[in-house]
Amino acid sequence: MIAMRAAILSAAAAFLSAAPLFAQAREPLQRLGQIELPAHQKPGGFDHADVHPATGRVFVAHTANDALDIIDGANDRLLRSIPNLKGVAGALVSPEANLVFTSNRGEDTVGIFPFNDEGALAKIPVGASPNGLAYDPQRKLLLVGQGGNPATVAILDVTKHTVLYTVTAPGRTRWSVFDPQQEMFFINVSAPAVIVGIKSSQPGEVSRSYKVPAAGPHGLALDPNTRRLFCACDAKKLVVLSADTGELQGTLELSGGPDVLFLNTARRHLYAAVGDPGVIDVFDVDALVRIQTMPTEKGAHTIAFDAARNRVYAFLPQTHRAAVFLDRD
Repeated sequence: MIAMRAAILSAAAAFLSAAPLFAQAREPLQRLGQIELPAHQKPGGFDHADVHPATGRVFVAHTANDALDIIDGANDRLLRSIPNLKGVAGALVSPEANLVFTSNRGEDTVGIFPFNDEGALAKIPVGASPNGLAYDPQRKLLLVGQGGNPATVAILDVTKHTVLYTVTAPGRTRWSVFDPQQEMFFINVSAPAVIVGIKSSQPGEVSRSYKVPAAGPHGLALDPNTRRLFCACDAKKLVVLSADTGELQGTLELSGGPDVLFLNTARRHLYAAVGDPGVIDVFDVDALVRIQTMPTEKGAHTIAFDAARNRVYAFLPQTHRAAVFLDRD
């Protein structure tokens, strides 16, 4: 009896000693530090951001300053800012083409430049209030969601710097992604709550529409491994759909109204930026469960992800900083 009790106590002690390690493994984001960014010149804060994976360079739309801030992610410091991008809202990097794109809502243009040659920045006039961006590197086509009335998307020939098509959307567009397997642009539409698809081989028309069972589709990410779309909705829901059929595969709770999504395909983690209360929700995309809620700052609705270094950047509007996190799992 004494021996059995000792064995039980030993097993319990082993479990308790392992519990912190287990909890640590289930909370992958670790805060590394912060990077000071330029003070806001007016209201507006930050908007979308993206990373050039080969160099770790981070490009973030500093909407309050009509500028694109450039961060040296390898050395955790601000490099410089590109000014005169009025109302800049979107930033997208194409690693394949080594190009950076911006959507400039205040002047109804899209900016294009090689990531290492900012002096070659070109601006292309598009429709009203451009925002969400997605790029097909094979056909060199850029899709731009636009907030006019009616809402539209523009398809640009990046080589010729011209708009090829303007397609009417069923409602206000939000974020977008490109699926190379289907050669399909997917675009979130706020209301009606749908994701529409435009084939890059037939860019003049909407070819697909998936119903989203939650109000206000906003952030969007594609998992190429499992062929799933993750759609973060204003109704505080993360909706999971088949990218091929639109079939509903799950609905998860978010900590609040979300904005940006990024998927870490190597770690199998999805990061959702939630500005209120100011957190990053982290999901295990294979188990479809939330595994962490990492505090950032109230109003921090936008993030960037460095896939080469497993780093996440959260942009803090109240203190004009970038918080840096490592996914250590």
